[in-house]
Amino acid sequence: MPAFEIALAHFIVSDDVERSRRFYTDVLGGKTIRSGGPTYVALANSWIIINVGGGPTGDKPAVALETPRDPGVASSFLNIRVSDIHAVYAEWSARGAEFLTPPEQHQTEIRCYMRDPDGHLIEGGQTTLPDGWRQFLDA
Repeated sequence: MPAFEIALAHFIVSDDVERSRRFYTDVLGGKTIRSGGPTYVALANSWIIINVGGGPTGDKPAVALETPRDPGVASSFLNIRVSDIHAVYAEWSARGAEFLTPPEQHQTEIRCYMRDPDGHLIEGGQTTLPDGWRQFLDA
């Protein structure tokens, strides 16, 4: 056991924090934990932290935060694993999610991608491995 605890969250920069909060709650089914700057949304077993961008700070002196500039380029994305991607695709589409494609079969998974209102890429996926994705939790 480590001598400390770790909680993992995904931070996104938004041009409209309230609009993004509604996407992560109303479309993806998260729950608002804190509103304001920053806003926290609990989603599954993690949090999405949403805040406006800004310039460098003392602890990140050469880094500015901004929404994605080019939707054709991504350096990271949120990956959401689900038990039934076809059901999730139908439900989230009905709530307003706009997917790039329907779910597609790949070697060990079925997956599809969407964007949040600021252009952040999100993958929805379902493993097709015999023991499922939970096998990796104890690894």
